[in-house]
Amino acid sequence: MPHAHSRARRLRRYPHPHDPDKLPGAFPPSREASENFATRVDNAVAFDYISPPKRGGRRAASSMGGIPYSAEPGMMPDVGAILNWTACPAFSCATRELFPHYDIRLYLMSREHVDHRDIVRFAEGAVNLPQKKANEYRAQARRLRERIENYLNHHPDFTLKKMLISGSLAKGTALRSLNDIDMACYIGDADAPDKIQSLLSYLADRLRTAFPNFHPDQVTPQTYSVKVSFRGTGLDVDVVPILYDGDPEWYGNLVSQEDGSFLETNIPYHLEFIRKRKTACSNNQFAQIVRLAKYWVQNVKREQSNFRFKSFMVEMILSSICDKGGILSDYPESLQNFFTYIARTNLRETIIFTDYYSQHAVSAPHGRVRIMDPVNPDNNVARLYSDVHADAIVGAALNAGDAIDAALSAPSKTKTLYYWRKVFGPNFYV
Repeated sequence: MPHAHSRARRLRRYPHPHDPDKLPGAFPPSREASENFATRVDNAVAFDYISPPKRGGRRAASSMGGIPYSAEPGMMPDVGAILNWTACPAFSCATRELFPHYDIRLYLMSREHVDHRDIVRFAEGAVNLPQKKANEYRAQARRLRERIENYLNHHPDFTLKKMLISGSLAKGTALRSLNDIDMACYIGDADAPDKIQSLLSYLADRLRTAFPNFHPDQVTPQTYSVKVSFRGTGLDVDVVPILYDGDPEWYGNLVSQEDGSFLETNIPYHLEFIRKRKTACSNNQFAQIVRLAKYWVQNVKREQSNFRFKSFMVEMILSSICDKGGILSDYPESLQNFFTYIARTNLRETIIFTDYYSQHAVSAPHGRVRIMDPVNPDNNVARLYSDVHADAIVGAALNAGDAIDAALSAPSKTKTLYYWRKVFGPNFYV
């Protein structure tokens, strides 16, 4: 397994023009000096900030603390400064003591062959669900919800109290490969069965009642949900039951799609949580990075049949990074922040959000990966992930981070595409 904390060390796995023996400049740095610098980087990489220069000058700004992209000679951090290597290739940042005439602007990651705009075009053409399709699918889900509401207006004692679109389509993070629509149905019946299969049959019967024009075989119980099929057009809709006892904020007990257990949830709050992050990262940056990360997961799953990394975990990790300012307008760097976070923490850092409860409400969660549900302090959304699963995610993130670093400094377009395809698969194009 690669060393999870050594970005500088693992970058050597791919050819790199910033090899310590080939650095241009006023003098060739000695191997001893270069190795000393590399050791400092390896030891410092776990930190998320950069100290200001001792000789004055402005503090360097970056995603999580500071890559001095525009630093002039004399404004570089000292050897002892703590460096954030989130987006900095090996030895592209150096100290004035080691490299007194080193101009960082010459050695930043190259964007000559593939840059942010190319990733945007690729996402629009191959990753994202087209806006027209998204609108069609949302309209389809809205029609189902309106049928329930109309039926409730005429039958106020009807036990299905609310249907809400949920999942990636509601959050604006759906991929082009979307194959069904997720909806949640609140069941307000104290006598509703609490056994999963009985509850799903109960829900299916009432959906057939609310949708009298549907043929019975268009509403069928699945393992943990009820599928509503449309003949000829549209996608299937997966309706997940939520047992609801009248809470004014719409908390209820959801049937988990992983193991069938009941989990307290709140669909309106989940959607609001993502909207907050999308607002914090303007111009659709957060949603786009989520989609790109999910697309990467799909590519890894094609290569590794046992790979597990559910979309909700991806969203929560990126939400945590977003809260720390790590989602930028530059997509390659934002992706590197994602991969570097996974590699740096080895997925052993507990992620907690305090939008809807205090940190003290979280009891000590168990397991290697601890990512707390933002609306339920008792639900570790990664509770079913073993060390084997976590190590596979960390290894895949290390590989992806290495590939992006190599791509951003590759000497030719052919090599650049070769490395980006290690991240996004053979269909990546510019």
